[in-house]
Amino acid sequence: MTEPGDWSVESPLRLLQRFLDLFFHRDEVAIKSIMLPFIFIPLAFLCGSLPFSVWLGKIFMGTDVRRLGDGNPGAANAFRTGNKLVGLSALLLDVSKAAAPVGLAYFNLGFRGLPMFLIAVAPILGHVFSPFLGFRGGKAISTALGVWIGLTIWKASLAGVIAVGIGMVLFTTPGWAVMLAMGGILGMLLLWMPDPLLLAVLASETLILAWTHRADLSHLPRLRPWLAKAFSRRKDSARHA
Repeated sequence: MTEPGDWSVESPLRLLQRFLDLFFHRDEVAIKSIMLPFIFIPLAFLCGSLPFSVWLGKIFMGTDVRRLGDGNPGAANAFRTGNKLVGLSALLLDVSKAAAPVGLAYFNLGFRGLPMFLIAVAPILGHVFSPFLGFRGGKAISTALGVWIGLTIWKASLAGVIAVGIGMVLFTTPGWAVMLAMGGILGMLLLWMPDPLLLAVLASETLILAWTHRADLSHLPRLRPWLAKAFSRRKDSARHA
């Protein structure tokens, strides 16, 4: 038997055990910090690419939503089927398919930096370039909202919803309302959460949404007729004053 102070036999075994513990501990950290984030990127893309509006329209209404409205496979055209339940379900699923993977990665697994940036952008790209639809997807408005719910829960998403609502009241083209929403989120982030990661996500999201709404943005924003008339009346009254 060895005395408590005699490390001639125990020391090499303990060193080996410590080395193995350190090796496997480092391996677990490597898997979590390197492998897992890059597993989440294609997973987030896959989630974003699920065309719920198309599937729900065909299952419950026997209609391809891409034949309605602007021809995009999004929640707006799901509402145009005439079934509000189908439209609402498509909207919630389009939001959730981005909020779930992004929120899990950001809050539960604590991803940050470049991996988190790619995970946040992936659902939007998945929706726009869905492999289920021949890489021809929708405009990604609902999915973009889901990304901000996943990253900030209600803060940026609420600012975006309020701003896009104001934009829809003011402008006849949805594209400019979406850009106003991006501006609202930017203002909120600069005042409240000036995180470089969130700003980078916003910049990329703005570029993607500007591309998907390029037809709307090809001309200057047009005010709603009632608002344009109100401005013209004020101008006329100012001239006669």
